[in-house]
Amino acid sequence: MDDFFTGISLGFFLSFMIGPVFFILIETSLTKGFKAALTFDLGVILADICFIAIAYFSSFKLISKIKDEPGLFLFGGAIMVTYGIISFVKLQKLNKTEIHIESPDYKQNYFSLFLKGFLLNFINVGVLGFWLAIIITIGPQMEMHTNRLIQFFIFVISAYLVTDIIKIILAKQLRKKLTPKNILKVKKISSVLLVLFGFIIMSKAFITEEPKFIKDKIHLPSPIKQLDEK
Repeated sequence: MDDFFTGISLGFFLSFMIGPVFFILIETSLTKGFKAALTFDLGVILADICFIAIAYFSSFKLISKIKDEPGLFLFGGAIMVTYGIISFVKLQKLNKTEIHIESPDYKQNYFSLFLKGFLLNFINVGVLGFWLAIIITIGPQMEMHTNRLIQFFIFVISAYLVTDIIKIILAKQLRKKLTPKNILKVKKISSVLLVLFGFIIMSKAFITEEPKFIKDKIHLPSPIKQLDEK
């Protein structure tokens, strides 16, 4: 039962972490509707699942090198900044008459939305570091028991998805109040925030000191340490 409440709490917390995914999800819900936003969110969740698997199956030393490699932060951040700038420039050239809310029966490119969610989350190497920290913290308490960890992360991802669905539904209620002018503002703000978060990710390339709570966990005689020695 403790695993359930801990997993649900973590999933709820993750859903409200302010980052590029948070804003793009809301924008997608406002401008493209529920199905489009849900598809985007499923792409985000797949990226999280990939990171969890990488963090679990890789040794700590290898995963630490990956997450602390400055080049990866610079590369991922640069992609996000470039995408945000290109989006903003395109919006500057649009007329208000060209901005509209997609109707529910509009045929969306769902694969593109899914891929967008996946890549937007996957290029943020900091997310990998986050999941690593969770496994380092939670894993020893669960004796690195595979079934128990899988169950725990199912709780986390489920709570994350349910909370995001609630956010999508709430955002959808605002669709009727959106004018072309307001939609343009929302899209521009999302583009600017994407650039901002891209620079924040790039800045992590110059922060080399490991968080103290991770250092403390590393020195514990945990199963993760035993895996490293093999």
